[in-house]
Amino acid sequence: MSYYPPVGFSFQVEFVDVSTSQGDNSFQSVSGLSVDLETEEITEGGENRFKHTIPVRSKYSNLVLKRGMLMDSEVINWCKKAVTNFEIQPSDINVMLLGEDGQTIQTWNIVRAYPVKWNVGDFNAEESKLVIETLELTYNYFKVS
Repeated sequence: MSYYPPVGFSFQVEFVDVSTSQGDNSFQSVSGLSVDLETEEITEGGENRFKHTIPVRSKYSNLVLKRGMLMDSEVINWCKKAVTNFEIQPSDINVMLLGEDGQTIQTWNIVRAYPVKWNVGDFNAEESKLVIETLELTYNYFKVS
């Protein structure tokens, strides 16, 4: 049997600690599921050929979620409280990649996420397109299961 990699257009986003209204878990794109290992260079006295590079910590990118603008969104209310009133209430978020049958193939559990940016797309009378809202979240780390 041949292996076919999963497609990236079938996914679901779940906010664990935020009450959600209809449509709050539907997004058109998710990005920022990446981690880098930060390193530090140490110079050793008497050794001029190279520097030692040692691992320091993991660094996670911000999670960016995009979708068509929703009216009466509990997730957006959660974002507004954070970015305008400094009422930070971290939430775990699950990003689930779904297979052809709608079953979860893999889950990224984002730990203690909170909003750092909320953006509403441009309005333009010369274009006929949806209004896109973008949520940018910072988080501690993610686990893959």
